[in-house]
Amino acid sequence: MATENLSIPLEVGPKTDLEAEARRERRSESWIAERAIEAYLAAKKRKREAIDVAVTDADKGVFVSKEAVDRWVESWSNGEAAIKPAPDILPPDK
Repeated sequence: MATENLSIPLEVGPKTDLEAEARRERRSESWIAERAIEAYLAAKKRKREAIDVAVTDADKGVFVSKEAVDRWVESWSNGEAAIKPAPDILPPDK
């Protein structure tokens, strides 16, 4: 894969953390930074895709109720994280 150089000014705190992480991992700072950027971009892509799906469902009148979401979120704190709820508000049959 072709590479290009990128110069990023960092505040002292993040730069110090990056240096420390690179030492711990026995990797270069640039390797750590590249993995972090890749992870950030992948997370942003997943979020955009999830939003696109949610907008498509909303355009169809398909939603998850507040009550179902509340039950799901509550399950996180009791150590039994439930599966995310399925849509329970659907458009009327035509």
